[in-house]
Amino acid sequence: MEGPELWRELGQQLRVDSIRCSNVTKSGHPTSSMSAADLMAVLLDKYLHYDFGSPDDPHNDHLVFSKGHASPLLYSMYRAAGAIDEQELLTFRTFGSRLQGHPTPEIPWVDVATGSLGQGLPYGVGIALSGKKLDRLPYRVWVLCGDSEIAEGSMWEAFEHAAFYELDNLTAIIDVNRLGQRGETMHGWDLSSYADRARAFGWHAIEIDGHDVEAVDRAYAEAEATKGQPTVVVAKTIKGKGVKEVENKPGWHGKALDNPEQAIEELGGVRNIVVDVPKPDSSGEPHRFEVSGSLELPTWELGEEIATRRAYGDALAALGSARGDVVALDGEVNNSTYAEIFAEAHPDRYFEMYIAEQQLIATAVGLQVRGWVPFASSFAAFFSRAYDFIRMSAISRANIRLCGSHAGVSIGEDGPSQMALEDLAMMRAVHGSTVLYPSDPNQTAPHDPRGDAGALRRGRGLPDRRLARAARGGRHRDRRRRNHAARVAEGCRPARCRGNRRSRDRPLLGQAGRRADPARRGGGDGRQDHHR
Repeated sequence: MEGPELWRELGQQLRVDSIRCSNVTKSGHPTSSMSAADLMAVLLDKYLHYDFGSPDDPHNDHLVFSKGHASPLLYSMYRAAGAIDEQELLTFRTFGSRLQGHPTPEIPWVDVATGSLGQGLPYGVGIALSGKKLDRLPYRVWVLCGDSEIAEGSMWEAFEHAAFYELDNLTAIIDVNRLGQRGETMHGWDLSSYADRARAFGWHAIEIDGHDVEAVDRAYAEAEATKGQPTVVVAKTIKGKGVKEVENKPGWHGKALDNPEQAIEELGGVRNIVVDVPKPDSSGEPHRFEVSGSLELPTWELGEEIATRRAYGDALAALGSARGDVVALDGEVNNSTYAEIFAEAHPDRYFEMYIAEQQLIATAVGLQVRGWVPFASSFAAFFSRAYDFIRMSAISRANIRLCGSHAGVSIGEDGPSQMALEDLAMMRAVHGSTVLYPSDPNQTAPHDPRGDAGALRRGRGLPDRRLARAARGGRHRDRRRRNHAARVAEGCRPARCRGNRRSRDRPLLGQAGRRADPARRGGGDGRQDHHR
């Protein structure tokens, strides 16, 4: 049995196994899995080049389930590939099982954690970028998307960036099953509404019947042959396909079937097909960038003041010269974060993400999937709009580094849209994160475009003693001195109070402190960089 006949039978097996594993704890998303079963059957047997025995093989393709709630389908594919056995499949959603309700990298064949919708395709962009620009290997990235999540803005950030970087090694598959959690989606089965927008963003779009395995086969072949632009396969499917009790009926999202034995019989019973998944082409090695091999970090004269942002840019460029695995990304503010120094020194390892913080974080997560070491920078306050990506990166066990300039800065002349105090707490709330905050915001002038959230002063290898003291909580008189300086800088009379207590009619503290000599600060070009 092979070709279309195999694909039809395999699709039925994936549906049956999705029902079976969801029945163990009477939870899961079997109907969402059943709609995409034929799409994944063809992919697994013919187009996904993957060695399940060597998940770290750099030549492997990558499969990302952006609709992570369809995990029963993914795990059923693992069983069909011989990666897991039936016994493990039936541990789905049980305590201690690695087959969780949404996939995580605890499973060796899962690159990133998904389930918070709108994230899988942005991650796929990062992985595809690794293959095309860094590894320079011909592996492909396949992303299964749900139609409901296409309403997420992050998906369109991904569409735009994928087209901009001409990621022809990326294929998105949209499972248009029409029904979301509460009812019909915004566009229902209007395939052109998805395809036309994708084309407008620069993608090659193919509209098909997602249950016609021959049409699926042709679409994947066309995607592989398309050069210079990514491809999206927009597939019309039926939620709960094959079981009349639930087929194309609302109210079954996230629910196990009431009559699983009857449904399995209706689908033709349990099957035990094992697919010989195509192995990747192992020719060629991942590209490696030439470096000096020795790390020469920037230094400054004793007592010299330098903006911490400038120190970051100089140090990052030096690190890039010593290590070829270091890459940098920025969100359209690299002349403020000083990531531009890295971009000029190592243009092949710098990626501009423009004003798209969700894609910025997602790209960093995608790059580290392939072992690259990403540094992503923007204004710290702007990371807040990508917080769910930051949170999910911890679940993905992602090894990324985020540099937020103006972190924890009280509101200055630019107002609360540009600076915030919440960003530090936001980062510290992420499990497993390490937050480095090297400076005191009160050591900066009220509005010095060349300044920063503080000045890193070099002296005997340590920051200024007052900064160090502030980092560990500060002394009472130092806090009083800083608050006094803040009020003076704001043009206010000193409050007649003790310690940190202020009169009620005094303004809130702004970005304040001792005004430094602009000529001695990093970035002394007077650039205005508080606005994007």
